[in-house]
Amino acid sequence: MTPRIFILFCCILLSRLSYSQADSTFHFVRDYRGSITDFTVDNLGNMYLLYQNGQLKKLRPNGDSLAVFNNVRKFGRLHAVDVSNPLKVLLHFKDFNTVVVLDRMLNERTVLDLRKFNLLQVKAIGQSYDNNIWIYDELDARLKKIGDDGRLIDQSNDFRQIFDTTPSPSVIIDQDKLVYMYDDQRGMYTFDYYGGFKNRIPFTGWRDFAVIEHFVFGRDSSYFYRYDTGTLDVQQLEVPRFMNDAQKIVIRPGNVYLLRDGVLMVYSYGVKTF
Repeated sequence: MTPRIFILFCCILLSRLSYSQADSTFHFVRDYRGSITDFTVDNLGNMYLLYQNGQLKKLRPNGDSLAVFNNVRKFGRLHAVDVSNPLKVLLHFKDFNTVVVLDRMLNERTVLDLRKFNLLQVKAIGQSYDNNIWIYDELDARLKKIGDDGRLIDQSNDFRQIFDTTPSPSVIIDQDKLVYMYDDQRGMYTFDYYGGFKNRIPFTGWRDFAVIEHFVFGRDSSYFYRYDTGTLDVQQLEVPRFMNDAQKIVIRPGNVYLLRDGVLMVYSYGVKTF
C-alpha cells in the first residue's frame, strides 16, 4: 500500500473515531499475551514485541514468529525501537548511551557506544533518509547525524543560541524531506536535512507521535489529532471509550494496535458508506 493510500486510510479511520464502539467499524482480530511492555509496527505490518523478560520478538502480520533478539538486557533498559526501515532496526539504550543496529532478522550488526565519540547525553535517535542515524545530543544542544561507525556527518547550530529554552525530545522522525523532533513539554520542532531549524509548533502533551508524509498524528487522553503541514489545518476527534486506557496505540492501514495491561490487541477496520 502506497503512503498516499495509507494517509487516506488514516483520515478515514480518524473520521470514524468520534463514533461509539458499537457504531464503529472496528473488529477484534486477535491478541498477543505474555507480559508485553512495549511494541511497534513497521510499514510492512510486521510487529515487534518487547517482553518483560527482555526479549524482543518480530512477528509477521499474521502473527507467525519471524525472529527473536534475546540480548536486550545486556545493554540495560531499552528506551526506544525505530523500525522505519525494516531492513535496519535501531535499538536505543539511553541510560548507557548505546545504539544497537539489527538486521531484518534481528541479528546484531553493530553496537555503537556513543560515549566513545564524546556523545555523552543522547536524548533521542531516529533513522535518517540516507540510512544514517539522527541523534539529539542534549549536552551539546544540537541535532546531529552520525554514521553506523559513529562518525559525525552533519549537525545543527547550538540550540542554546536559537531558543529561550532548549528542547528535550523523546522522538525524532525523518519524513517527507523534513526532520521532526517532538518534546511533549515544548512541542514539535522541524528541521531540514542539514539540521537547519524551520519552525516550532506548541503541540504539547501528545502521545504516540507519528508523521506520515506531510501529516502529523498524535493523541492525548481525550482526543486524536491530525495536523496537515501543508494547509496548517488541525483536526481533533474524540478517542473511542474502549481505547481510553490504552498505554500505546499504533495505526496502520487496515489495523489498529492497542497495548493494555501487558496484552497487545489488534483490531481491523473498514469503511461504511456515509
